[in-house]
Amino acid sequence: MLLLNPRAARRAYDPDLRALLGIAEGRASRQRLTGWKRLRTGPTPDWSLPGLAASMGIAGLHLKDESLRSGLGSFKALGAPNALIRLLLRRWPERGWRAADLFAGLHAAALRDFVVISATDGNHGRALAAAAQDIGCRCVIVLHAHVSEEREQAIAAFGAEIVRIAGNYDESVAEAERLARGKGWQVVSDTSYEGYEDVPRDVMQGYGILADELLDGVEPDDDCPWSHVVLQGGVGGLAAGIVSHFWERFGARRPRFVVVEPEQADCLLQSALQGRAAAATGSVDSIMAGLACGEASPLAWRFLEATVDVFMTIPDGQAVAAMRTLADGVSGDIPVVAGESGAAGLAALQAIAASEAWRTQSGLTADSRVLLINTEGATAPSLYAQLAGRPHHAVEAARRQWLRQRGRQAEAD
Repeated sequence: MLLLNPRAARRAYDPDLRALLGIAEGRASRQRLTGWKRLRTGPTPDWSLPGLAASMGIAGLHLKDESLRSGLGSFKALGAPNALIRLLLRRWPERGWRAADLFAGLHAAALRDFVVISATDGNHGRALAAAAQDIGCRCVIVLHAHVSEEREQAIAAFGAEIVRIAGNYDESVAEAERLARGKGWQVVSDTSYEGYEDVPRDVMQGYGILADELLDGVEPDDDCPWSHVVLQGGVGGLAAGIVSHFWERFGARRPRFVVVEPEQADCLLQSALQGRAAAATGSVDSIMAGLACGEASPLAWRFLEATVDVFMTIPDGQAVAAMRTLADGVSGDIPVVAGESGAAGLAALQAIAASEAWRTQSGLTADSRVLLINTEGATAPSLYAQLAGRPHHAVEAARRQWLRQRGRQAEAD
């Protein structure tokens, strides 16, 4: 399904929104996270995919590859760790702590009784657990019934205490809040709710680092390098973190934004229909685990309401097909490891490109230059192998070979 957003507008960035998410604080977040050993040095790759672009009849296609952000395998490594550091600095401002020292565990003794908790579909909880382990505080993660054992083990490997519930993601969010309230723990969630916005804001600000990296070297008066940006939905945090940066930077000259969700977890599309942060209409359960969210984040919706031009949903099968397309490196493109949520952006673009009506509605033409975000790699390796038809390490080997054949040895290493 494709829905044109009737509230989409082109105007200067709203001052009240800049006070919540801004480029200056985003760059401070980027600097803050340079002190964390688990993140790669420098930006993640921005792969050009001319073969795929030609197959869809567009001028250019770029893919920001967050599978290579860290050993955690996803963009979530930018959100929860940034929010946790900001939470600690706000809580004890008089101590003069520095982010690098916190990440190095230099204040672990003072934080051994400090407990953070969050619900997760997998990647957010894994990133929070890794940051908490390095900082030296306790971490409790609430998992719902559809989170796989493989993803649970990946989180527990960082010392997190696991709480299982029988319900879905939104019920796990409620359970994390209930436990925190009863035990005096601190919630570090990527979704907002009434009375809880500071931490989700800091999570989204971390996600804005992707946009800051992409626009490195673009002069203030330059046009945006892309005509369209396709973003994954979920509760809306990733999309809000990125659109806010582009909106502040380019104002009315911003690119067109497309947000994609699983057809059974359409909370953002429903929000566009209703004009407020709303709930999904389907079962929510999707193979795109990171996008299987039933309720939009009210804070994220404030940024998406006027900026997202197109909301759309896709079936699980299209995401799986896109995973295989990226792994294959079609038409000479570089092979890419993209998980089921990571490939959703390509699946959406392929669906638009295949329909003349949708191309027209989305403004997609032969001159279009499109940006996609590969939000995750093989964060569940056995599931990836099953869906992509080969293990992730085989695709990684093909990527390295592709780079070496083109004299790009440094990128292959």
